[in-house]
Amino acid sequence: MLTEAIAAAQNSGSSTLLLLLTIFVLAVFVGTEIISKIPPTLHTPLMSGSNAISGITLLGAILAGGNDSGTLATVLGMAAVILATVNVVGGFVVTNRMLSMFKSRK
Repeated sequence: MLTEAIAAAQNSGSSTLLLLLTIFVLAVFVGTEIISKIPPTLHTPLMSGSNAISGITLLGAILAGGNDSGTLATVLGMAAVILATVNVVGGFVVTNRMLSMFKSRK
């Protein structure tokens, strides 16, 4: 989807690319404002959840690595799969540690 948007921007001229860049920058500012309003006690669950959602990144890496576009694309796709897997596993580890803080000790 992103590659299609970039290709469309390149084909239609710099005005579309500038529009996409403007939307991206505005999204960064809006996201920063939203995150800054969250109480500090909710930061860990929020980050844990966002890391777990990164499974979508893993799916994208698998699709990119499976594309038969040459050796470089395959190597970069494999690196993306490894890094995305580390990210997903790390998200679940953080979630597990966070949940263990709330268990009662007997």
